[in-house]
Amino acid sequence: MIGIALLFLALLVGLMSGAIAIPAREVVNALFRASDSEARQIVWNLRLPRVLTGMLAGICLSVAGAFLQGVFRNPLADPGIIGVSSGGGLAAVVIMILYPEQIAYLPISAFLGALAAAAVVYLLAWKGGASPIRLILAGVAVNSLLGAVMAGLMILNSEKVQAVLPWMSGSLNGRSWPHFDSLLPYTAIGLAASVLLVKQANLLVLGDDAAKVLGTRVELSRLWIILLATFMAGAAISIVGMVGFVGLVVPHVARLLVGSDYRIFLPASAIGGGALVVAADTAARSWFDPIEFPVGILLAVLGAPFFLYLLRKGARR
Repeated sequence: MIGIALLFLALLVGLMSGAIAIPAREVVNALFRASDSEARQIVWNLRLPRVLTGMLAGICLSVAGAFLQGVFRNPLADPGIIGVSSGGGLAAVVIMILYPEQIAYLPISAFLGALAAAAVVYLLAWKGGASPIRLILAGVAVNSLLGAVMAGLMILNSEKVQAVLPWMSGSLNGRSWPHFDSLLPYTAIGLAASVLLVKQANLLVLGDDAAKVLGTRVELSRLWIILLATFMAGAAISIVGMVGFVGLVVPHVARLLVGSDYRIFLPASAIGGGALVVAADTAARSWFDPIEFPVGILLAVLGAPFFLYLLRKGARR
């Protein structure tokens, strides 16, 4: 309940904050009373689709991170570890730099790039099975390779880098109802599939041998969970760009608060991820006004020290 309250608070503050501050009462009136007021136009046409899109992106990234940390049995796992972020990023960079006339296909290209990268990692890790260690090692290698290709493309086309940087930094600037409509079905499908995989995720956390003894088809369960995590993370990346640390920090904090049972842990991660992205985006566009600071950079600046603090705290324990 506390998490849900924090999420609604983050959404409300996001609707109130901006170049033109709108009191909470006017925000509520704008949401539920039809009028032609300036506040209603700002809330409905500019801020509401932006905060809702940020919420969905945060939910997708945090659920993906929660599943991957369980599958890999590694609290440092996140969507980037299996090449999802780099795969989506490379596909988007190719569209924006080499084929700018096809910019309308950027979301689907980024999504397919993320799926392709995850598939390559899984194939490279397969050797009669895809163990967590081989998946992590293959993911690190593919991440490095795709990152190098992205950097090379931007260096060779330096005159077009300005068009790429906002997306690479992760931003909700300019996100509107079409973006929300695009991300909503992916989020709904992903959450529905998550419910079906909760039991398998709980068993995989126990280890492969224990999961097999309890009747789980380990490789098939791991494959489905990785595909779901890729599906959700790729969908988020395709809309908001390279937003990092959400899939890493939120599940880690949620696990400390509610434990590792996915029946509770997964909803807590989803709610926390949605609240974090909305709150961070509100801060990014309010603290640096009139500059639109990318939410991905702010999350990295705030998230890295906080996560290091958690690691040191865990080490002392």
